[in-house]
Amino acid sequence: MISSYLIAFALGGPEVIAIGAVVLLLFGAKKLPELARGIGKASGEFKKAQNEFKHSIETAEEEAIKVEKEEEEKSQN
Repeated sequence: MISSYLIAFALGGPEVIAIGAVVLLLFGAKKLPELARGIGKASGEFKKAQNEFKHSIETAEEEAIKVEKEEEEKSQN
């Protein structure tokens, strides 16, 4: 998954290491685990919201198909 992000932004190994070093300098070694935990939680919440959205779209689509079929059956009778 990380490699897809690197490809999307065209970042190579040296660039990622440089960004990591800058983050380390800005936040310090004590804050990095806390920062990573926060990013992980945010990523998890985003994935959860994304899955809920997909589920709601799929449910709405299934309901629309069901209503359409019922209307067709009524019109045939």
